[in-house]
Amino acid sequence: MTRAAILLAVVLAAFSSVTVSAETPRIAIIIDDLGYQLAAGRRAIALPGPVSFAILPGAPRTHALATSATKSGKEVLLHLPMQASIDDVNAEPVSMTLDMSRQSFAATFDVAMAAVPGAVGVNNHRGSLSTRHPGYMQWLMEEIHARDSLFFIDSYTTHESVALQLAAETGVDAIKRDVFLDTDPAPDTIRREFDRLKSLAKLRGAAVGIGHPYATTLAFLEAELPKLAEQGFKLVTISELVTN
Repeated sequence: MTRAAILLAVVLAAFSSVTVSAETPRIAIIIDDLGYQLAAGRRAIALPGPVSFAILPGAPRTHALATSATKSGKEVLLHLPMQASIDDVNAEPVSMTLDMSRQSFAATFDVAMAAVPGAVGVNNHRGSLSTRHPGYMQWLMEEIHARDSLFFIDSYTTHESVALQLAAETGVDAIKRDVFLDTDPAPDTIRREFDRLKSLAKLRGAAVGIGHPYATTLAFLEAELPKLAEQGFKLVTISELVTN
């Protein structure tokens, strides 16, 4: 056998030993803004599969819904209110604002964490002003880093957010939202955005969608989540995407 033939045989053998396998695209879904409506919250928690729930601190149903979600084996996030670019006339009872001192910031974060039992991560409620502020995000990441295994999800309410950069610099596991499913809760909009979420998951291997406990959103997800596996997707917890 000639040298060229030997080389060709080696190359062919190497290729024949390689098994090509495409990883199943993964999708994580978070339902935000839980804590006020008990019935809607319970319906959300009953969604099929490992959907995660972001619960507001200080809301009247927060403790009950966080406890219920944890007992149901679902992941709970602290949905931390942060300052937006436009003043919010409906301010939350526990909120992080830019005029806080470092000490006040830490104390308020402690209160927020204690209000949502079982929280495994944090994501921002509003925060289009706060998440653009490097010093403020540094404080937040230091608080998160001080708590073992806690991670951060940037709801990405502004493309100017520096949250992921500061998370990386502080050693905090973090990821950002890819799609809001229901900025307009009309069924056609939800379907369009859900399809976009699936397209991004196919393109990138994984994607994160955020929805809200609207009746239209919950009805859509109740019908569509069970179909994901047969469509070639894997619904996963948000912590799986963050830590990987």
